[in-house]
Amino acid sequence: MKVSRISDHIHYIGVNDRTTSRFEAMWPLPYGVSYNSYLITGADKTAIVDGVEACYALRQIEHIRDIIGDRKPDYLIINHMEPDHSGAIKMLRDAYPDIVIVGNAQTLAMVNGFYGVADKTLAVKDGDTLSLGADVNLRFTLTPMVHWPETMMTYFVEEETLFSGDAFGCFGALAGAVVDSDMDTSRYFPEMVRYYSSIVGKYGLFVQKALRKFDNVAVRTLCTTHGPVWRDRISEVVGIYDRLSLYEPLDNGVTVIYGSMYGNTELMAETAAEALAEAGIREIDVHNASVSDLSFMLSDIFRHRGLVIAAPTYSDTLFPPVRNVMEAIATRGVKNRDVLLIGSCTWGQKAVGAMNSYIESIGAVSAAEPIAFKQAATAVQLQQCRDAAGALAAKLLQ
Repeated sequence: MKVSRISDHIHYIGVNDRTTSRFEAMWPLPYGVSYNSYLITGADKTAIVDGVEACYALRQIEHIRDIIGDRKPDYLIINHMEPDHSGAIKMLRDAYPDIVIVGNAQTLAMVNGFYGVADKTLAVKDGDTLSLGADVNLRFTLTPMVHWPETMMTYFVEEETLFSGDAFGCFGALAGAVVDSDMDTSRYFPEMVRYYSSIVGKYGLFVQKALRKFDNVAVRTLCTTHGPVWRDRISEVVGIYDRLSLYEPLDNGVTVIYGSMYGNTELMAETAAEALAEAGIREIDVHNASVSDLSFMLSDIFRHRGLVIAAPTYSDTLFPPVRNVMEAIATRGVKNRDVLLIGSCTWGQKAVGAMNSYIESIGAVSAAEPIAFKQAATAVQLQQCRDAAGALAAKLLQ
């Protein structure tokens, strides 16, 4: 397992999952996902950092034995208790009965609650350290709500390596290589934004607090629980998480989200997209909310500054597929967006008001007056849509 060696002291013992189709039973995994786990060997003791999903436990144990043979790992450090990382705990304890489980107080309560394991544990607090020998000293930093309340990070002082849990992670299984310098990482960056917007997006304030704790800490290697180990592109990865957690868009493109039962609202959405392109906007992503998966829509909404939402009235309220998107935006507190709203109806206009309530609740800015029409849009209303999209484009291109 030569590919597993990250440094003289750190080996990768994670696994790839190319079978599970939806992460957390919600988010599509077209490129799979990795569950990253690490083995740190010191002069005196060894530690596993994070685990894997339960069905891969035996493979993880095989990786450990390939590296240290019959030597027993002394510690299992748990940065995050979500079962895709903690599911193997009971099997690791069966394989290594004397292993000490390391976590903060909330972590250890969850270990007992999920797996009924309460003995041979070591509770750590923010700033506590653990020595594996004179050559390896680990420092723990609590980072609550990134994205569970027990989350923490482990810093290997001598090698300036941060084991960051779910922070800085992304969807996508690893393809042979583990470290970014050994691979083409371009495939992972879109999946990083989709991962963040789907799972972590609500917790921007807490991500910012976590980032500030490491403002003056040198990090040469970033070991996450999903995706590549980062070395060459650490500043880019941290920069993306910084901007996303501030709800700052990554570009001045536009996401167009629409729902349409019989094509009339769709025509207005397509008209807006055409006008945006004619005005010089190059990054435009159009989604039919009845067809596109929510995670891909959220990813584009987090990426682009502009947002067009077009929806009909349905049963005296907002068309449900679009309402689901609006609720997801509101749940995540997305802000700093320039928005154009388009609402349709057959006899009673409710869509515009409902969409506007969501947009106002997150403090997004309307780039033009909402457009409302009945039945099919007239030539005048189509031109109004073009003009409003042009106004949005002008604002984005300033």
